[in-house]
Amino acid sequence: MLSATRCRLPVHRLVAPRAKRRVSVRRYKSSEAENRQVPATYDKELADDHTHAPLYHNYFGDARIALEDIRRFIKFSVIGFTAVGLITATAYEGSHQDGGEQWRWSGGDNGGTDSSLGWEGTHAVRNAWMSLNWGIGSVESVVNSIAFSVQDDGVSMVKTPLDVAQEFLSDALAIAKARRDRLHPETLSTLLARHANILERMGTRAALFECRSDYEQVWDALGGRGVEAARVALKLGDLNKRLGDSEDALAWWSRAIHLAAATPSLEPVPTVPSSLPSSPLAQRTLAQTLVSLSAFYATTDQLKPASTLESAALTLLTPVLAARVPATAHPAQTLHTLFLRHRAALLAFHRAEVSFALRTADNQWCISQLESAARASEGVVLALTGAPSVHPDAPESNIPHPPVAEGERSLLKTWADSQSMQRPAINLLRDARRSATEAWNLVGVLYEGTGKKKGDAERALECYERALGWAGVKADRAGNVAEPGEGTLEEEWRRLWGNYVRAREVVMKSREQSGCISIRL
Repeated sequence: MLSATRCRLPVHRLVAPRAKRRVSVRRYKSSEAENRQVPATYDKELADDHTHAPLYHNYFGDARIALEDIRRFIKFSVIGFTAVGLITATAYEGSHQDGGEQWRWSGGDNGGTDSSLGWEGTHAVRNAWMSLNWGIGSVESVVNSIAFSVQDDGVSMVKTPLDVAQEFLSDALAIAKARRDRLHPETLSTLLARHANILERMGTRAALFECRSDYEQVWDALGGRGVEAARVALKLGDLNKRLGDSEDALAWWSRAIHLAAATPSLEPVPTVPSSLPSSPLAQRTLAQTLVSLSAFYATTDQLKPASTLESAALTLLTPVLAARVPATAHPAQTLHTLFLRHRAALLAFHRAEVSFALRTADNQWCISQLESAARASEGVVLALTGAPSVHPDAPESNIPHPPVAEGERSLLKTWADSQSMQRPAINLLRDARRSATEAWNLVGVLYEGTGKKKGDAERALECYERALGWAGVKADRAGNVAEPGEGTLEEEWRRLWGNYVRAREVVMKSREQSGCISIRL
């Protein structure tokens, strides 16, 4: 019994207790004791509670927060892109709805774009305008069927905005022809004229052929009546001349003179009318047609008809040029007078060249005519820019340098701030500078070729300097060759610069020889 009872007792009671071990206590510094962290003990109930467990993460909660952040990001991104898109679309649409005079591309007298073209057609017209006026990026030239062609003088390329604009206008024209019954009466002819103008600026032979076709359609739409038809006839004459169709060119110029001067009958050969028309637009059209005819006769070895035409045209324009424009005149009237003065200067320029070629006048008469034409062109430039007549750095020069430096030839605000007059004034300023350049260059050539009088070489050098100044040549810095300014063709620049360098060397050599003779004496 005793043994059985003992067997039921726990085992640890049967084992003799061990001797107590002596445990040495490790002492720590007080700071270490304070900073020492006691390990957390495992608690099953705490471990099962995922919300408050220090050793377990709530992965489901983290995913929910991340998804919520992504949802908010997408939401606000969509709102932002939608707002930007609406603002851009509103600006794009509204920028053309009320353009006024500057935006008169197909909307008639009220301006803007003809809404009858529909959404696609109106946007094509507006995109064409934007391409021309705002540009399309950094690409400068393009190659395609119209903008690119291989001609006798090499490869011809045009600027990309011109090609893009004509593509948009081609689309708009296709829509306009399909909707011609619902459009404003002037919409189709206006779009054709805009398209033709762009093609003319592109200048390739294929573009010129298509340009002529557009203007012929405009002529048919106008019925061959009125001043607008005269302007179209002038354009067709110039285009046929560029394309080598001389007979057609003369026929169109004859129509332009007939319509502008309102003569009772149409002469087969262009003739100068006896009086100017009363309409300012008709006067400008007639003057420009006479300049085109003069250039055509002179460049096709028809010198006698050219001389006769130029003398009669100058007689016709002299009364208008002699009249003084009052200071209180409207800027449009002043611009009109400046245009006629410049065209008269071109005719005088042509007559001096033709007279020299025919040997009907001496060199001195030709020089005086060219100087008069040059100064008339300079007067147009000075009136448009408001610059002084004499450069402050060369007040004693017989032929003073151009009064303003390159980059400072800006239009007066009178024309620069006008939507209707800005472009014509810019074109007139460009043409006047070019004619002044050519006239002074030819005066220098005549002085250099004569060389009989003392000082002719110096006079020629001054003329070449004057020509370079109006050509827009940048300043000649020490050790560097001068460079052509903006708007000066490379070929023209080389010719002008070559004449100037040659005359300068002659003058310097002559001065050195004169100095040596003086020393010997």
